[in-house]
Amino acid sequence: MRIKITSPFTTEILFWAVCGLVGQSLFIQTLVGQSLPVQSLSHQSAPTWSLPQGLRVKDDGPRTYRFTVVYNTTSAKGEMLLRQRLTGEYTRGLLGGDVVWKNVAQADAAGATAPFAAPQKRDFMEGFRYHNDLGDTLKPGFFKAFPPTAVFERNLVWDAGMIEHFGQDYFEHLKLNEPYHSVSNEDVTMPEVGTFHNREVVLEWIGRSQRNGQDCALIRYEAFLNPLEIDNGGMTLKARSNYWGQIWVSLATKQIEYGTLNETVVGELKLAGQDATQIINVIRNGTLEPLNAK
Repeated sequence: MRIKITSPFTTEILFWAVCGLVGQSLFIQTLVGQSLPVQSLSHQSAPTWSLPQGLRVKDDGPRTYRFTVVYNTTSAKGEMLLRQRLTGEYTRGLLGGDVVWKNVAQADAAGATAPFAAPQKRDFMEGFRYHNDLGDTLKPGFFKAFPPTAVFERNLVWDAGMIEHFGQDYFEHLKLNEPYHSVSNEDVTMPEVGTFHNREVVLEWIGRSQRNGQDCALIRYEAFLNPLEIDNGGMTLKARSNYWGQIWVSLATKQIEYGTLNETVVGELKLAGQDATQIINVIRNGTLEPLNAK
């Protein structure tokens, strides 16, 4: 799972796997002109800080990213139960505005210290290609080639689109160190999975940085206390999600140079065939980074 989209497209969606069942778990000062000079004793006015307006994303051919997301499932007391690491290669800038996924794999480890097992490749995602439109990924039938319980893999698609959307589509709205409320009280239906409610999504341009030799705007995003309900593969979950992260966006090309994703989910989980519910905690951390600097 962009342009100010007041719709389900701006959601950050989380699912997870417990006991073998997969469920939902899911900055930049642009200086116009020269670098900001030291304020003189004559009280010379400082330059204006703003993001470039009207800048389109410049795709100079295909560009491939590695997306890595680690899910940590713990007990209510914080005991580590399960670690799951999902990796994949995401390429954008293809002909017609398409994107494609390759080499998606998942590796699991029990407890806090056990080594990860050999990664298991997700063959159904090899060469998964579509037009880069975040809204389309929430339409019924979009993931028709995916197994019903392949929610981690859906998350890769949704999260990559979310990071690009937050990083690239709000330059016209962001002012330095001023929170911008992009979404309020928005319900998102995830076909065959469940529902997610974005209580308040806040973006903030917090400074200027560098990544991969590019001057970047650094944008922070966050959304807290978001209710979610999952009904997938016989597992049900009622929980709340907090998610946040940072995005480095090139001021020259508007390409994502680096992105982070963090999410915590606490809720009541009921597994298939069981009457009792259990409290579950999932913490996930992700990074999206280009394989090549250019």
